[in-house]
Amino acid sequence: MARCIVPEADEVLDREFKVHELGFVRLVDYLGGDARIVQSARVSYGEGTKTVHEDAGLIDYLLRNEHTSPFEQVVLTFHIKMPVFVARQWIRHRTARVNEISGRYSVMKDEFWLPAPGDLALQSKDNKQGRQAEPLPPDAAERVIAGLRDGQRAAYASYKELVDSGLAREIARVNLPLSLYTEWYWQMDLHNLFRFLALRLDAHAQKEIRDYAAVILTLTEKVAPLATAAFRRHALGGARLSSDELSALRSMLSGREAGLPEKELARLKEKLGI
Repeated sequence: MARCIVPEADEVLDREFKVHELGFVRLVDYLGGDARIVQSARVSYGEGTKTVHEDAGLIDYLLRNEHTSPFEQVVLTFHIKMPVFVARQWIRHRTARVNEISGRYSVMKDEFWLPAPGDLALQSKDNKQGRQAEPLPPDAAERVIAGLRDGQRAAYASYKELVDSGLAREIARVNLPLSLYTEWYWQMDLHNLFRFLALRLDAHAQKEIRDYAAVILTLTEKVAPLATAAFRRHALGGARLSSDELSALRSMLSGREAGLPEKELARLKEKLGI
């Protein structure tokens, strides 16, 4: 089978899709698509691509039953610009190939992330790594943003002064804040990309990385629409239940008490959307 050409993906290649004020995601290149997934799945018995309907059924079966290797035949490469604090969460997904701009070689740009007023909130009382749902009052939010902006300006002015004095860039950069923008080329196969998206589109993920994940999902859909539809159905729209949760669900469907502790029952209801 020749190289897969996906016209919808070709239409968005190298286009910048904005995230926040200064960030973006670009699909730089792709290898394979839905046709490559079904071709690799059927190679064992010598049959190639059939109808779209049959291809969709096969892809859905593969994803539903976690037959992952055919999805690894598809590879996407992105150019992404994001604040450093987002990149530090992102890099935890270790199955990617990454090349990031280096502050040792380059003078970093005077570009920093600032939150929108509606995204500012107090620390959650029951979630150690999250914020409350209620945003700060507008006047308080503006004070926070002004303080962040002042700190960023001061940090960059100090950095630039050190660079201009001739200090080595690898030392001059060390006081730059996490809000500084960085850029990288990020390449990942479709199986691991779906795992990344499942985690980073989850409501418990930090909002700022969810914003990037949403754009990547849209671009992935251009490359492999049938696979992405199956991913939406079974991963984003589905729920994984433990044996205790499954037993509780059976009890609830039979009109009996769930028999779960309060917190576990709340977690089950959250998964079920009830």
